[in-house]
Amino acid sequence: MLIRAGYELILGVNVPTAMTAMLKVHPSRAADLRTPQAVVTSPALPTRDYIDQFGNICTRMVLPPGDTVLSCDVVVEDSGMPDPQYLDAIQHPVDDVPDDALIYLLGSRYCETDRMSALAWSLFGHVEPGWGRVQAIVEYAHHRLEYGYEHADATRTANEGHEHRVGVCRDFAHLAIALCRCMNIPARYCTGYLGDIGVPPAATAMDFHAWFDVYLGGGWHVFDARHNHPRIGRILMAHGRDATDTALTTTFGPVWLNGFKVHTDEVYSVELTPA
Repeated sequence: MLIRAGYELILGVNVPTAMTAMLKVHPSRAADLRTPQAVVTSPALPTRDYIDQFGNICTRMVLPPGDTVLSCDVVVEDSGMPDPQYLDAIQHPVDDVPDDALIYLLGSRYCETDRMSALAWSLFGHVEPGWGRVQAIVEYAHHRLEYGYEHADATRTANEGHEHRVGVCRDFAHLAIALCRCMNIPARYCTGYLGDIGVPPAATAMDFHAWFDVYLGGGWHVFDARHNHPRIGRILMAHGRDATDTALTTTFGPVWLNGFKVHTDEVYSVELTPA
């Protein structure tokens, strides 16, 4: 399966403003790219990439006063299969968790494990460790929160989402991540593309999506508390402890979002534009 994905963001600033962006497909999917990917800017700006501590591609630039358009259009090859399910994947004792996964057991900006530990153990302490325990957490988060764009709040934490019982996809992910970590299951936040492939088209405008991975059975596995069922065509852009580590854009000064479009669609051929 071929998936055409991309975006157009319009950002406005009053003075020259430094910015980093995580708007490229994650290096783990590099072999699946069927067209070159680049963050195209208008006006044309100098940019440079680096790899952060979580393995994400970050693009640095300085926005000039006025509006800057950031865009990308890329074709990615995908298996066309739903998210894999490994129902017999075991939960590792903490002393067997790899060193580089230990950070995903700790509390973070949006996932306050200290405030949610007692709740988590009361809800899931009786559930057998492993895939089933994670699925029980996903089910809980999926039904606990009411989804809606009108509920978006950039500062809402997992505990606040649990109390308010509303949110967008990042809130579903944060809640499930926090509960997993409380139960000693490494969990990391993921962001990327997820189009309406294999499901009825959504009534709302397309957006980027947030889900999470957990470490079970010696590997990382995808879970999605917002949708709560395997999906086709998930394309990772960045992962980290929570939304702080995976922000699409981080500006070092005031900025206004003056335009936002995302597209993710199945296509049947690769069209290359001559240089």
